[in-house]
Amino acid sequence: MFAHITVGCSDVARAIAFYDALLNPLGIFRRDADRPEEQISATHICWIPPDSNTPLFFVVVPFDDKAPSAGNGSMVAFNAQSSDEVDRSYQQGIASGGSDEGPPGLRLHYSAGYYGAYLRDPDGNKVHVVFRGDH
Repeated sequence: MFAHITVGCSDVARAIAFYDALLNPLGIFRRDADRPEEQISATHICWIPPDSNTPLFFVVVPFDDKAPSAGNGSMVAFNAQSSDEVDRSYQQGIASGGSDEGPPGLRLHYSAGYYGAYLRDPDGNKVHVVFRGDH
């Protein structure tokens, strides 16, 4: 459904450390969407699911050179294949500069089998990792 999602960052190296830690346990790895041999530029980083060209998740230094900001009510959610993946992703994200917005656990008010965790990246963007055990 989505081609790509983009969030802003103020420090590319810090964003790489956080999102590699958060996304690698989910099987999502960093690579350049247009130049697969490249993994990093000075202004943007991309993570793509294996064996696919979309969806893309970009973390970028804003094009207008102004400070990045997190939107109130904005969030990016990533699928996990198990509750253990949610736990590992959350723990590694916290250890890599993220902050807690809701520890891993069942969220039965969403649906039966819904297991997720919420974090903020180092720039304040809200991210969610979820396993849908009800599907």
